Amino acid sequence: MKKKWTPQELEILEEMSEAYTPKQIAYRLRRRGYYRTTLAVHKKLYALGYAARPTLDNYSCNQIAQALSLNPCTVAKWVKRGWLKAIRRSATNYLVKSRDLKRFFKNPPQSIKKRISRIDPQIIRYLVG
Repeated sequence: MKKKWTPQELEILEEMSEAYTPKQIAYRLRRRGYYRTTLAVHKKLYALGYAARPTLDNYSCNQIAQALSLNPCTVAKWVKRGWLKAIRRSATNYLVKSRDLKRFFKNPPQSIKKRISRIDPQIIRYLVG
């Protein structure tokens, strides 16, 4: 049975959609007396046209590779070699913080310095802010 979203719930959802994950939003709704599952929040965000992933300063190797027009394996290789600091999300996925990406672009390893210098500065600004 579907429970209709109240205007108050929708207002809270819109406020939190850019800063929190669906799980965090569901928790905060519960704290305010509204019960919604993580899946319900995720579906409602999708229906309203919001991204389920908040715009935090974290990127996956795939997102970085896509923005830089590189193979995701290349970015993962940078992480494995220790050139780019990242947090391991699973056996094959890494999470790179914006500040670590900025540090990497400011001082890239000598062996890929030319490759990094050929990347459009506007794309780098988009990634690191």
